[in-house]
Amino acid sequence: MASLNVYSALVVLFLTCGAAMAMKENDQIIKDNNCETKMGLPCVLEAFTSIFETGTISIKCCGELVGLGRVCHSALVKRTLENPLFKDLIPARIIAKSIQTWNNCLVLIDSPSLTA
Repeated sequence: MASLNVYSALVVLFLTCGAAMAMKENDQIIKDNNCETKMGLPCVLEAFTSIFETGTISIKCCGELVGLGRVCHSALVKRTLENPLFKDLIPARIIAKSIQTWNNCLVLIDSPSLTA
């Protein structure tokens, strides 16, 4: 239960914090594309744990992630990395996991045997 609360707090940070410290380019992309409103909180949590922790993402949440769009996905991940709470993470590793999660989701939602 405590870990769910920690993850929930991280998700909220993922979506809302760091605006003052984030690069204007990422903030502008996020604002212009309404990125913070395109996924439901449960799927944000799954995507976050898949990228920033060790977790999996469901087909349903893959659909929401792909619906979010690659531009929003990238901008949100980069903005999260700019948050001081995540300063100990290795950006190249997180970006690689982000790309891997994105690509895995594309395969999952495009697979007729999994979505039928």
